[in-house]
Amino acid sequence: MQFLKKLFSPITATLGYIQNHFKAMIFLLILFLIFSPNSQNDFKENNLTEIKLFGPIMDVSEVLAQIEDATTNEHIKGVLLNVSSGGGAVSPSVEVSYAIKRLKEHKPVVAYASGTMASGSYYASIWADEIIANPGSMIGSIGVIMQSADLSKLMSKIGIKTQGVHAGKYKEIGTPVRAWKGYEIKELNKVLYGTYDMFTKDVADARGLDIKERNKYADAHIFTAAQAKEVGLVDKLGVIFDAKKRVEELAHINTPVWNKEDKFDKLMKKLTASSAVALYTYFPSLVLK
Repeated sequence: MQFLKKLFSPITATLGYIQNHFKAMIFLLILFLIFSPNSQNDFKENNLTEIKLFGPIMDVSEVLAQIEDATTNEHIKGVLLNVSSGGGAVSPSVEVSYAIKRLKEHKPVVAYASGTMASGSYYASIWADEIIANPGSMIGSIGVIMQSADLSKLMSKIGIKTQGVHAGKYKEIGTPVRAWKGYEIKELNKVLYGTYDMFTKDVADARGLDIKERNKYADAHIFTAAQAKEVGLVDKLGVIFDAKKRVEELAHINTPVWNKEDKFDKLMKKLTASSAVALYTYFPSLVLK
């Protein structure tokens, strides 16, 4: 009996270890399946890269880092900017727009409207060599908006009053605790139309359009992809396959190897995007919309 125990002890020990650490082993197996390479292409250095601009445009630090990497990486020969966004804050939209403009000086860039390319996300895309739009996408909404709730009636109903001190006539501009005064609206319009003029001038310069005709392609008009092509906001209609092929053609790449997004990073981006939506909803400011 002792002889049989010794003989089978390696097997029983292995089975015991598996039983005691089963959950940990399953967890490691799941991690391996998630992060393991899908094909031999995963081991090849990519020569083309896709950068995604999805959701509200607020924190663009990661997108800017990807654009900078594509600009300086000598192995990258062409870039696809995949856009699906309804817009966002002014400054980050401008940051992406001018980063794409600098990138285009070094290698070809194609912007692809995969869902919505509107307002700030259109601004971000204007300096690409070409803009290709999915036939079902929505384009345009070239305009600027600033809005806030007037909570005065609600505050009066529940018995809340505000108090405070300030220096400067316009310091309370945009306050949600009362209706805005005429001179405050005039001051806000000064900023609003100044931003709109900057936006439309850059669109006209980048797309070769007549700024005097901006009411046709701007003025916050919303277009289908086909309508946007008619007014000059996009160059072609196509799907992601066509957009990638165009990048390959412009970059003169015969054996394309596209980047693949890290699966963990993809998960984190989804969580970050959800947080951004919440902030965008509850804390509005001057936005391109």
